[in-house]
Amino acid sequence: MLELSFDNPDELVTVTHALSTRSRVDILRLLISQNLNIVEIAEALKLPVSTVASNIKVLEAARLINTELLPASRGAMKVCSRNYDDIHIALNLEKAIPKGDIQVYEVDMPIGHYSDCEVSPTCGMANGEGMIIREDEPASFYHPKHVGAQIMWFRKGYVEYLMPLEIPAEAVIESLELSMEICSEAPNYDHNWPSDISVWINGVEIGMWTCPGDFGDRRGKLNPAWWFEWSTQYGLLKTWRVDKNKTTLDMEKISAVDLAQLNLQNSHKLRVRIGIKPDAVHQGGVNLFGRQFGDYDQNIKMTVHYAIH
Repeated sequence: MLELSFDNPDELVTVTHALSTRSRVDILRLLISQNLNIVEIAEALKLPVSTVASNIKVLEAARLINTELLPASRGAMKVCSRNYDDIHIALNLEKAIPKGDIQVYEVDMPIGHYSDCEVSPTCGMANGEGMIIREDEPASFYHPKHVGAQIMWFRKGYVEYLMPLEIPAEAVIESLELSMEICSEAPNYDHNWPSDISVWINGVEIGMWTCPGDFGDRRGKLNPAWWFEWSTQYGLLKTWRVDKNKTTLDMEKISAVDLAQLNLQNSHKLRVRIGIKPDAVHQGGVNLFGRQFGDYDQNIKMTVHYAIH
């Protein structure tokens, strides 16, 4: 059994992050009684192999599974097995959190609530009932209806969000996470359509991720009935995390940007930008998913871990 508590906050954060998506929980469920390779897991869950591989890395980093390279008919295959049958989290809610212990502040930002944008076609947005602006008209992104968007796409440019940061003035931030369902933007869809998607906080680029494609081989689990079969269906859930030493993407280091570079001190807000740099090698656009589209029931989620010293 794996024991977790506030005594080891870093391990608690890592493990709970690994358990925060349905896909990773489904992977652990598959491994209850048998060991499986990545292709077998992808086939059982009807997910792309690339999606399963990235989720396996997160579970492995949290020590929830073990992977082993074994010989295959062609080369080697990565076989996965579970490390624990039970996880116990000790939370004493009757006592106040003492100074120095980690506390959590979260913001759930709907994708349509951006404060600034600059986009180029192909572009558009929709909600659960239908299209809400004229497609491929960048000026429509300034229409008041944009706040209701549940899926949004653009080929070039960015959207920027103003996030509240309502934590005590004496708080010391330990880490900041941004999680979102996202993918490239191709005409209709194209699984081989790479896009260099960057995320900025307060004007500082924290890291770039090359999304492999725009996914549409099956319907997104949450998509409304009216959504077109031939269009983008789902994205990948990605998590950028900045701490005092580095920035990671799904627990793997992608840059040396740390919290000190983000100018978060004595501020009750911050700016988050998501987009494609003008000089990006792969200008494959962006699809952003809200609660009513794609595979994951979430908006853009910001999580701040902080301590009172």
